[in-house]
Amino acid sequence: MNINYRKIFPEESKIYRAIRLESLEKFPESFGANYQEALKIEKFRMENDIEEQTEERFVLGAFADKELIGICTFVKDENNIGNIYQMYVKKDYQGKNIGMGLIEAIINEARQKFNDIEIHLEVTHGNNKAYNLYKKAGFEEIKNNTNEKLRNHILMKYMSE
Repeated sequence: MNINYRKIFPEESKIYRAIRLESLEKFPESFGANYQEALKIEKFRMENDIEEQTEERFVLGAFADKELIGICTFVKDENNIGNIYQMYVKKDYQGKNIGMGLIEAIINEARQKFNDIEIHLEVTHGNNKAYNLYKKAGFEEIKNNTNEKLRNHILMKYMSE
């Protein structure tokens, strides 16, 4: 199985949408969005960002041959902090280091584009598979600033070597 990691092209925004909806349907507890509500949205913000190839907001995909099997989204804010969102690998491909490949690819892409970028992500309490993956990739827990919205999440920061 040959896995290729790359940015999703503008003409692939619909396949992004399909895998994003799949992630919300299969793992609702892991994402801050609701599948039924997402179905009603005509076009996701990230679909627009993919189509416009927005510099500060992009989605990397993991492709097995030509099939999109995983996604990972990066959004840079005005404080030079990048946030990783929407990490998802299709069930049949989990446990094959594809998630690690996505995390490494998105960190490399962000570091090439933005000098001294600080990279954060959130993981839901109890999502031990994701938490352990992020720890292995070099992320460490940071204080949550008691943000009410993040109460059920662990905030992590990439600690570069």
